Amino acid sequence: MAIPVEEAIAALSTFSLEDEQPDVQGLAVLLSSERYATNSPIEYSDVAAYRLSLGEDTKAINQLNTLIQEGKEMASLLYTYRSCVKALPQLPDSMKHSQADLYLETYQVLDLEMSRLREIQRWQASAASKLAADMQRFSRPERLVNGPTITHFWSMLKLLDVLLQLDHLKNAKASIPNDFSWYKRTFTQVSSQWQDTDTMREELDDLQIFLSTRWAILLNLHAEMFRTNTVEDILQVLIVFCVESLELDFALLFPERHTLLRVLPVLVVLATSSEKESESLYKRVKINRLLNIFKNDPVIPAFPDLHLSPAAILKELSSYFQNFSSQTRLLSLPAPHEIPPRELQDYQRHYLILNHMGTIRAEHDEFSVRFASAMNQMIMLKSSDGVDNDWSRDIKGNMYDIVVEGFQLLSRWTGRIWEQCAWKFSRPCKEPPISDSQQNITTFFDYEKVVRWNYTAEERRALLELIGYIKSIGLMMQHCDTLVSEALWETIHMEVQDFVQDKLDTMLRTTFRKKKDLSRILSDMRTLSADWMANTSKADQEQHSLHQETEEMRQNTFYPRPVAPTAAQIHCLQFLICELVSGGNMRKPGGLFGNSGSGIPVEDLKQLETFFYKLSFFLHILDYTATIGTLTDLGFLWFREFYLESSRVIQFPIECSLPWMLVDHVIESQDAGLLESILIPFDLYNDSAQHALTCLKQRFLYDEIEAEVDLCFDLLAQKLNEIIFTYYKSCAASTLLDSSFTYTCDDGEKYFVKPLRFDAIFKLRRVMVLGRTIDLRSLITHRMNKIFRENIDFLLERFENGDLCGVVELQQLLDILELTHQSISKFLELDSYSLMLSEMQENLSLVSYSSRISSQIWSEMQTDFLPNFILCNTTQRFVRSIKGTHHSSHRSSASSGKPYFYCGSHDLSMAYQGLAGLYRDFFGVPHMFAVVKLLGSRSLPAIIRALLDHISSKITGMVPKITALQEALPKSIGLLSFDGGIAGCQKIIHEILTWEAKSEVKTEVLHDLKEIGSALYWMSILDIVLRQIDTTQFMQSAPWLGLVPGNDGQVKHAYSDSTPFTILLSAATNAVTSSPACPNPSTFLVMSKQAEAASLLYKSNLNSGSVLEYALAFTSAALDRHYSKWSATPKTGFIDITTSKDFYRIFSGLQYSYLEESITNPSKKQEMLGDSVAWAGCTIMYLLGQQQHFELFDFSYQFLNVAEVESATVSHYQSSERTKSPNFLQGYEGILEAMRKARRLNNHVFSMLRARCPLEDKVACAIKPSGAPLHRMKFMNTVSAFETLPQRAT
Repeated sequence: MAIPVEEAIAALSTFSLEDEQPDVQGLAVLLSSERYATNSPIEYSDVAAYRLSLGEDTKAINQLNTLIQEGKEMASLLYTYRSCVKALPQLPDSMKHSQADLYLETYQVLDLEMSRLREIQRWQASAASKLAADMQRFSRPERLVNGPTITHFWSMLKLLDVLLQLDHLKNAKASIPNDFSWYKRTFTQVSSQWQDTDTMREELDDLQIFLSTRWAILLNLHAEMFRTNTVEDILQVLIVFCVESLELDFALLFPERHTLLRVLPVLVVLATSSEKESESLYKRVKINRLLNIFKNDPVIPAFPDLHLSPAAILKELSSYFQNFSSQTRLLSLPAPHEIPPRELQDYQRHYLILNHMGTIRAEHDEFSVRFASAMNQMIMLKSSDGVDNDWSRDIKGNMYDIVVEGFQLLSRWTGRIWEQCAWKFSRPCKEPPISDSQQNITTFFDYEKVVRWNYTAEERRALLELIGYIKSIGLMMQHCDTLVSEALWETIHMEVQDFVQDKLDTMLRTTFRKKKDLSRILSDMRTLSADWMANTSKADQEQHSLHQETEEMRQNTFYPRPVAPTAAQIHCLQFLICELVSGGNMRKPGGLFGNSGSGIPVEDLKQLETFFYKLSFFLHILDYTATIGTLTDLGFLWFREFYLESSRVIQFPIECSLPWMLVDHVIESQDAGLLESILIPFDLYNDSAQHALTCLKQRFLYDEIEAEVDLCFDLLAQKLNEIIFTYYKSCAASTLLDSSFTYTCDDGEKYFVKPLRFDAIFKLRRVMVLGRTIDLRSLITHRMNKIFRENIDFLLERFENGDLCGVVELQQLLDILELTHQSISKFLELDSYSLMLSEMQENLSLVSYSSRISSQIWSEMQTDFLPNFILCNTTQRFVRSIKGTHHSSHRSSASSGKPYFYCGSHDLSMAYQGLAGLYRDFFGVPHMFAVVKLLGSRSLPAIIRALLDHISSKITGMVPKITALQEALPKSIGLLSFDGGIAGCQKIIHEILTWEAKSEVKTEVLHDLKEIGSALYWMSILDIVLRQIDTTQFMQSAPWLGLVPGNDGQVKHAYSDSTPFTILLSAATNAVTSSPACPNPSTFLVMSKQAEAASLLYKSNLNSGSVLEYALAFTSAALDRHYSKWSATPKTGFIDITTSKDFYRIFSGLQYSYLEESITNPSKKQEMLGDSVAWAGCTIMYLLGQQQHFELFDFSYQFLNVAEVESATVSHYQSSERTKSPNFLQGYEGILEAMRKARRLNNHVFSMLRARCPLEDKVACAIKPSGAPLHRMKFMNTVSAFETLPQRAT
């Protein structure tokens, strides 16, 4: 069964094709080139039907309009003309024989361009002749033709304006005479072989005269005007029309006003250049009125980068028109560069948009509210049935008034932009500011002086804001064109019918009742435009009630219809009103509606004047879309043809392009109020491209615009990504910055980020640029992923070029980057941060346990940290040794990255660099937290394993060195004697430790022990950090695993076989699967199984072992391989107190030598090895079971014992004898204090080892009951560092 059409349409109306993309651009590029009502689409062909004797006038108007259109094409050709000579090749000396061929080719190229100039020459002569003839028809003493009409006036003025622009372009374009000189030279070369070239030479001479004569077109027009009879009358009428239109603001659109301003000085010159009645003009128009107009507008826009000055035109033309040279008051007007400083400030306030932005903002806000309100009323009217006619008329009339007001606003605003640009071009910047990047630039383009350096930051902001207002109002009005069109047509129909059926009827019965000639005109107006058929739409009851009314009332009742008058009707109505008011003589003093001799009452004259001006608005209102397109066209801001020629360059850099200057201003200022307008300047490119194709009709201009747009949009996407990334990274850095730090700072406000909004930009999926649709959101997302990867790579490279202490800074910067990623991911579909981090770390493989960070950490530990850092056991920190590096690594200098790769803003970057500087000179617990977080559970075991292997290799490497030191010791070493005191003990120790020849070996052993001790202590710090992390994770996961504390302090399970987490999901799964409404319960079953697996994983992690305990076990296993060499088995089974081969003897001698050298030789203090040596030596002795041997027989310990005994003896002797003897410890205080510190450190290490790796059961008895020695326990050495970690007791 087919669906009815009405239902299908109703169903389609429920679909919405709108998305969330905001309107941050203006109107799209118009591609149509059709003619509109303002351009006479029917060429007034229906005028003859009204029998008003306007056929000749209409024919002349059509002829003038044709000339105007042709003249605009000629002007476009001249404006876009570029020199061909610059592109001509220069032949080298080796090809001089081909000079003739080059001349021929050059002539053929230039002849095509010269033919266009000859066509312009012929056209201007024809146009001047036809315009002069048309003026002469209306300058005869007797009136033979009807006219000229207002439309005819405008056609004359527009054609005169075109001729003026052509003349101005011909004078300004220097490339035209240059090309012509080359053309004439090549013609002389190639024409020598031709015949009958006289005609060509005559044409060439005429063209040369035309091009070389300034104002040749105006001089020719003047000659044509005054050839037969004078045209002063029509010129004066045109001047009066221009003056009144400018004073009364009669022109609705800004191009009409600029046309009047451009032609007025030329009309004055032409009117006063006549040989007779040169002063008659000032009888009709006071000269002060002209002076005021010229003073109020000293600069008039002519072309995008060319302007006209009335004062300059008058002064220059005075040398060509002798009669005008006597007009001293007009010639005394100052040119733009001659304006006095006092008046200059007034002109600045008038021309600069910045000074009017307050008023413009208020106008924009008020109009937007009123237009939206009127649109809501129109929507209510459309959706209502049976509404009151008066209410409907009021709403539609209000809509019409608002549209007219909108057109006036757009015209005024766009005209201000034109006039500001013309003012800027007339007042270039004298001294451009020189930045650091331009120190070597000594000269600047003229275009830079009028554009790039001629706009301040405030002026750029104001210009961008006004462009946004123009585009937004135009877009708002364009979107509702179909909704308001019927209302506009009805209102225009109502205005016309109200005037011709009501007001004219009243005039016929009162004012013009006895004036037959004037009554005939009124009757013609009613016949021309009255809609008598409108009464047929009345309802029956209204018709019935209407019969009760008088005949007079029935004549004045009509109903509006959406039927607008044609351009010919409006043209004829304007003509008839002029005829009525002027009596057919427009030369009467006082102007059109100021003519007091017409005999029409003031009230009727006012009504005629109001309706007359409304008729001029009607055509623009009917051309709704075309009018909006004209008023919102700002493409002229890009064109710079005149300055390209004067600067002798092919094209200017984009820094000189005004559209890009506006984009760059938004980017650099980072103004929150302008960010959503960042795409508005690209509408200027759309407008300029449309103008280049449809008006100028030059493909090369479009290609240049397209190339600049491609570059600018690429730069915009890049800089926009940088702004977004910098903002969110600054926010992340500000969030993670310690609040106590900002509160204690006097200027802590600088660490807070000013809020910006990018929501509208993130929603842009369809950006229209030159007819192409660009998904800006996708482009931003793609580039943002690239920036994140570049930032990660930069941070990793920065860490790779530094030492291990930079790991805290790396962790801070990566945390900031991760928070930045989280913030931006709320708006864009970015790649996973963990995936990007793994990708840049080259750690994507599932079987890879290494990464760039882990490789760098291990490389730094192996080449720099272990050899060059020393341990301070008191502070639990490693610091770099003061001595020169030992086996130091060679690093390349870190490349300076982009500022936003750090912390976003400069202030935040400096703050974080200051905080990172606190951790840059040591390695401790904070650094270990950073290492654990960066490596994770995947790469951390590889570092642990590598460290353990390093310890094993160092132990193996020490074996021959220890053996060499053992061989240098006596075979038997006894206890130190107390008889000789500390001096005798020191002498005995020196006799025992005869290692002078083994100094290098001794130094290497000490460094090996330092590296082993540093590695073990690094493991202890890692163990502390991991235990703290495990405790935190345990506290978070215990409630979900059902773990509760027991009475004995141990952890016990509240549930035997399950956990609260699995119970919760199992209950939810059972409830869902038992419900018949659940179509697919498999998802919940999978979730339940995953919960059980997660519980098992978390439970297994609760019994993780100690890294330090495993490291000690691994070290013990490595020592077992060399046990026989470092720990001699006593032959009797008892401790041998005289042996010299055990490791504790070697370490005792090394410790004593090191302590003594550090005290007796101050230069040795620079070679301090820190506390790592003690950690390594004590750990090895403890694992070898030699702790008690060391504590009994260590040289330092015995030395301290002797010193204590001697001190006690001396003290007892001094107290009994009551005598004072010299201090026997003098000279030994330093070494004794160092030995005490070493003993305290050794005791600390031994106590820690006993707590973490108890060996009492292995050392308690040294002999079995059978008498055999007890061998030490073996530990397995496995591949994985975590497989054999000791487990906690369960």
